[in-house]
Amino acid sequence: MRQTTRLALSLITAAALAVAAGCASPPPAAKVPEGGFSFALWGDMPYKRNGDDPGLNAIINSLNAADIAFSIHDGDVKDGSSRCDDVVYGEALALFNRLKAPAVYTPGDNEWTDCHRLNNGGYDNLERLAHLRRVMFGRPESLGQRTMPLEHQAAPYVENLRFERQGIVFATFNMPGSNNNRVLDDEECTFKSARKAADCATDNAEYEARDAANIAWLRESFAQAKKQGARGVVTVFQADPGFDLPETDDDESQAPRYNGYRRFMDALIAETESFKGRVLLVHGDTHFYKVDMPVYRQRKQLTNLTRIETFGSPSLHWVKVTVDPADPQLFDIEPVIVY
Repeated sequence: MRQTTRLALSLITAAALAVAAGCASPPPAAKVPEGGFSFALWGDMPYKRNGDDPGLNAIINSLNAADIAFSIHDGDVKDGSSRCDDVVYGEALALFNRLKAPAVYTPGDNEWTDCHRLNNGGYDNLERLAHLRRVMFGRPESLGQRTMPLEHQAAPYVENLRFERQGIVFATFNMPGSNNNRVLDDEECTFKSARKAADCATDNAEYEARDAANIAWLRESFAQAKKQGARGVVTVFQADPGFDLPETDDDESQAPRYNGYRRFMDALIAETESFKGRVLLVHGDTHFYKVDMPVYRQRKQLTNLTRIETFGSPSLHWVKVTVDPADPQLFDIEPVIVY
């Protein structure tokens, strides 16, 4: 896996001038390998409280100027302290349809899981999830000015998507931050929230059913990849599931605030162990760009699994991934600095 950061002084100057003019300069040109293709990863934006609008225009212009087959947004189309009113979802739909290439989206916690918070409007978060499904996933194809066909999981989990391109299987999952909508206790249930105990019991039942559906979608995706002889699988969801840091003694992923992800991650580990190709795990949530091979089960790594954590507000950049069939590592990962 190669990483390239293109930060030449001329590019920085050009980008600054472009943003001042309300647009972004094209990302650095790179030849797509024969038989390969490139795609974009981004998420955790726009956040109005951070004044993201000028940078967002630069992001859209940069993506539209790039040689990419499609883009994937890994959740959070609003900040976590703003209201979950209907207009938010319409604005997100309009945003994705400004993109020339097909656009794929998977939900984050800010657009449904956390909508019960008083500063989010005190909504029924499951009603917001149903609304998001209707607005954002009401058609079979992708978003964007050019579209591509997508496979949706059966209702109600229509937000879980899958598609294949040139020997790579892509699968998205509704697995957001805030512990995957799993409520730990009564104190957490009602803290700065309009929820009552009965609402939290309903939330936990929703978590159990969706978690099982996510795992089923994951297993089906790997089974399809193996059947097709795919060289790679790309999994995308919003939450940081609590990856451990190699230099620490404790495994943070086992902490209670991450226990809503354990069964899915255990299933992903098992599927990756039995898969001969490369696996990319893409997520957002914590807003810091990272590429690594996360530690799991202490002192043991999956060397065929690479994690990409995408940029997030106020760092308005994106990640370009190029599939190179001639490269044993398969994926060339490049941060694109925009704003």
